[in-house]
Amino acid sequence: MTGPVIETARLTLRPATMEDFPRWAEMMAHPEAAKFIGGPQPPEAAWRGFMTMAGAWSLTGVAMFSVIERDTGLWLGRIGPWTPLGWPGTEVGWGLHPDAQGKGYGVEAATATIDYAFDVLGWTEVIHCIDPDNTPSQRLAERLGSRNLGPTQLPPPFDAVRVDRWGQSRDDWRARPRA
Repeated sequence: MTGPVIETARLTLRPATMEDFPRWAEMMAHPEAAKFIGGPQPPEAAWRGFMTMAGAWSLTGVAMFSVIERDTGLWLGRIGPWTPLGWPGTEVGWGLHPDAQGKGYGVEAATATIDYAFDVLGWTEVIHCIDPDNTPSQRLAERLGSRNLGPTQLPPPFDAVRVDRWGQSRDDWRARPRA
C-alpha cells in the first residue's frame, strides 16, 4: 500500500488494497450506487477503475481513499482527491457502497480529505463534479460548504456527461462554521 492513512472518529481512509475489490465491485454493479459514477459495471470493468485508482496513488500520490469502518474493517466506499489529466479542477469526489449511504460517512470522510487536500497537498480550491440529477451528492456538497458554480466540461471519454462544478476556495473552507 502506497500513500497516507487518515483516521477520523469512525473511519480509516487509506489507499486501496486488493481486499477492497469485492465490495468495490458490488458498489459498481449496483444500479443506484453506480448511476452517477460511470453506471453499473460488470466486475471486469470495475477492476479497471479499481486499478486506475491504485495506479494513481502509486504514480502521482493523489487518488481517492478507500473508506474503511474502523469498528468492523468493512470497506464503505471511495472518497478523496482526484485530478485526472484534463479534469476541470482539483476534485474531492466520492462514491459510497449502498449499505454505507445515509449514515454520515460521506461528510466525515470528505471533510478529512478536503483538509488533507488543502493542508498537505497545498490545493487552493476543491471542486466536486456532480450530475445535475444527483441530489444526494448535491446535498453532501452543500453540507461541506460548497456551492454550485455552474456547468463544466469533463475530458473524453466523459465529455458527453452533464455535470455541474461545485466547489469552494481554501479560504472559504477555513472560514466555514464548524459543527
